[in-house]
Amino acid sequence: MTNPIETDVVIVGAGPVGLFAVFELGLYDLKCHLIDILDRPGGQCAELYPEKPIYDIPAWPEITGQALVDRLMEQIAPFKPEFHFNRMVAGFRRLDDGRFEVTTDEGELLVAKAVVIAAGGGSFQAKRPPVPGIENYEGQSVFYSVRRMEEFRDQDLLIVGGGDSALDWTLNLRSVAKSVTLVHRRPDFRAAPDSVNKMFALNETGDIRFQVGQVTGLSGADGQLTAATIKSPDGEIEIPCTRMLPFFGLTMKLGPIADWGLELNENLIKVDTEKFETNIPGVFAIGDINWYPGKLKLILSGFHEAALMTQAVKRLVSPGEKVVFQYTTSSTSLQKKLGVS
Repeated sequence: MTNPIETDVVIVGAGPVGLFAVFELGLYDLKCHLIDILDRPGGQCAELYPEKPIYDIPAWPEITGQALVDRLMEQIAPFKPEFHFNRMVAGFRRLDDGRFEVTTDEGELLVAKAVVIAAGGGSFQAKRPPVPGIENYEGQSVFYSVRRMEEFRDQDLLIVGGGDSALDWTLNLRSVAKSVTLVHRRPDFRAAPDSVNKMFALNETGDIRFQVGQVTGLSGADGQLTAATIKSPDGEIEIPCTRMLPFFGLTMKLGPIADWGLELNENLIKVDTEKFETNIPGVFAIGDINWYPGKLKLILSGFHEAALMTQAVKRLVSPGEKVVFQYTTSSTSLQKKLGVS
């Protein structure tokens, strides 16, 4: 176990809501350490749709998931948050002095007066399709998300699935890949009707190929795919491919957080709507991980929750100190903190 790292706030989760919480807390001089299971900031935005447009962020008619993360990282830079990536929270307890001790699975020990859970839907991982030997190709020619579209340029791409992710990337990657084949077990989809109609139209013109069936085997060597075997209504066929994107959904789990004694509602953390505090005083939950009547799972909602949570955390961390609400547009002291004065 390493020496304890003391900070004002530990944030579990470095997605967009966790990052914006750093900004709000930083305005009140609160130092933050963030723990995330991924190897970089951004949460689901960075892992699942870094190049997919988002249309409901205020003042941004369109912005990609990665661009949103980049702007948030730029916004919080003045506050110098510290990140602990590739880490999972392994332990949690309240100390005798009222502070919290949070340990990671790498043996790091953090001590803080407040803990903010901003872990999205919890720790998540893609579901692996039941294809023999698929693990031999993962990370080399089989991927469960698109981080860089360029990685698929001039490749024979096989996309498997019937949801929004499968349809979206079928449409978005056709201009990059050498060829795109979409495989789904039936001609009915769980995706947006407009995307489905566009896909069928492209199939008619030969711009992409749609095949009903299921992947039953893969061919290749040293992690490099050359073909996939498909069980189709007309029998077994082989489709050449050099890259494969299976979209079979995600497994979302609270992980060790589930053992903290938090009050839950269908695997989500119950909070109040004044402070977004849990049933454990000093522990807060914001973003998709929380629940309250009328909850909307929007990034925008998480930003709002972060702002209100900050007021309560400041009072907790600095008891007896008057909390003065100020606007960044008119407060010279806040502007100095942001480096724009």
